[in-house]
Amino acid sequence: METTTNENAWRPIAPLENLRRRAVLYRTIRRFFDGLGFVETTTPFLSRDSVVDRFVEPISVRVPFCWSEKDGFAARRFADAETSRKQATTFYLQTSPEFAMKRLVAAGMDAIYQIAPACRRGDRGTWHNVEFSMLEWYRRGDDYRAGRRLLGELALGVATDFFAETGLEAKRWATRPVVERTFADVFEEKTGIHPHWTTSGELREFADRERIAYPESFVGGENGESGEDGATKDDWLDLIFAEIVQPTLGGDAATIVYDYPASQSQLARTRREIDARTGKSFDVTERFELFVEGIELANGYNELLDANVLRTRIAETSEERRRDGSGELPRESRLLQAMEAGLPACSGCALGVDRFLAVLLGAKSLDETLAFPIEIA
Repeated sequence: METTTNENAWRPIAPLENLRRRAVLYRTIRRFFDGLGFVETTTPFLSRDSVVDRFVEPISVRVPFCWSEKDGFAARRFADAETSRKQATTFYLQTSPEFAMKRLVAAGMDAIYQIAPACRRGDRGTWHNVEFSMLEWYRRGDDYRAGRRLLGELALGVATDFFAETGLEAKRWATRPVVERTFADVFEEKTGIHPHWTTSGELREFADRERIAYPESFVGGENGESGEDGATKDDWLDLIFAEIVQPTLGGDAATIVYDYPASQSQLARTRREIDARTGKSFDVTERFELFVEGIELANGYNELLDANVLRTRIAETSEERRRDGSGELPRESRLLQAMEAGLPACSGCALGVDRFLAVLLGAKSLDETLAFPIEIA
């Protein structure tokens, strides 16, 4: 992250040429989707709904209560009446337009996209800013394979047009076919550990052996397994993936990793898989991510359609947040209502526009793409 003095804090941090190139990227993204018949949409940035994620913190906004809700929806959104009473007029800056866009699909939209602002409290670093630009899209009827294929076509198609229009030399990854690999394959290749049936204890031993730093809060539970005061298996998997696996992905070719552990499903469907070598069965989530030069650019799902399953996942995540000391987020949403009305089969994906621009430019940080990051916003 770059710093600036008070005297020049009014000036943008990113080079002006990069801001002009951002405009080129927006044009190429819109041409890509318009050419496929997608409709560009706009959904609320300020909403009473919020994605419930263990590690994603929305920014809450108190708005004076200025209308009456005859259906009592606000009072049903939280686990207890007292929280509901306090939060009835709380809105959230959206961490993603996901909920609202799925409501549009449930209402009858077939193929939609938008480039929207998003905010996540506390996210600031080399590849993070509290406010960022997100590209998100959904298409009715797309299955798991079609969702991954569309992401790959977007990455290469937009990159090709971007380099042609800006006159910049194309990066090596943008001239080669996209590679698809399972989470288990890339994790086992770099660690020797199969992620689906390993244990927290084995993962901790690997982290110690490889001298991977982890917080003291990770140590807890019986026999190195997860406990109320220690890291879960997913915590260890995320840590080791980030430190050992992710930096190796997408160097020569953009890489889509898919079939994540079922415990990391969020709003994706799951299925049972059988390992051909051992005959062991395990559940995977139909989730996929795009990596370029070790940087995560996009996250997509074969979308979950069952509102009851989502309610269960939200309750489980809410309990994890309680153990972490995180604030409670609404458990009911207009999305759940839309899913009960009938969300059709679809695939969706979200891509970080700032990060995408950064890898296209060969930038060393997000600051090279942002006019006014949080410090001078």
